[in-house]
Amino acid sequence: MGYNTGCSVVLGSQFIMLTEFTLAGRVLWVFAILLWLALTYTIFTAFTVKEEKPSLDKGITGGWLLAVVATQSIAVLSALIAVDMPQPYKLGINFLALSMWLWGGMLYIWMMSLIFYRYTFFKFSPGDLAPPYWINMGAMAISTLAGSLLIVNVKDAPFLDSLLPFLKGFSVFYWATGTWWIPMLFILGIWRHVYKKFPLEYDPLYWGAVFPLGMYAASTYEMTAALGFHFLDFIPISFFYLALVAWAITFIGLVRSFRPAKLRG
Repeated sequence: MGYNTGCSVVLGSQFIMLTEFTLAGRVLWVFAILLWLALTYTIFTAFTVKEEKPSLDKGITGGWLLAVVATQSIAVLSALIAVDMPQPYKLGINFLALSMWLWGGMLYIWMMSLIFYRYTFFKFSPGDLAPPYWINMGAMAISTLAGSLLIVNVKDAPFLDSLLPFLKGFSVFYWATGTWWIPMLFILGIWRHVYKKFPLEYDPLYWGAVFPLGMYAASTYEMTAALGFHFLDFIPISFFYLALVAWAITFIGLVRSFRPAKLRG
């Protein structure tokens, strides 16, 4: 759900921000919303009515937070599209962005409570610490991005102006939560690969760790601009290069995975 919706939104955002083909961005926005509606209610209904369900320690992972990423990605693209829309559509699309931002935050709280409970009260092996756990941070990063864009849109929507302190406070709250996860995830990675000597081999799931690093850079950049936190300007550029390095390493691993096993060294 998160990958499909997120890819549509990322492509739509690029059309809005980098080209003059804004219509293509709007079409992808509509497609992403329809996809989100279909997948959200289908998947969660299926999980709800399923008769045989896994235990919490077997069933919950960071991958569940893709639902949050998908929701917040709709908020991001909606906020971007609203900028160039005439009234009253501008108000309606900003309200949609606000609603998705709020729902995504609530969904994160629900899911992270279960993930954190699984972290702390169930046996945790190196194999359990799959790369999608980086979405713990990435979901908060994209939530920060959506909140920052809503702050910028305050001038176009009076109801956002009345919520401005709330928007600012929760955007920083999301950013601080995502920031907390970064050292924790690095420490757990060291525990997994250095202390427990878990093999560091290419896995397609590692792309799920690259995206959060890039999103953290983008969200911090937007937040510093929206709130005037220029003392944090060093963070976006630092994480941009970190994400670039992570992307390069993962891409090299992908290329190497295509080679016959006897040629890998």
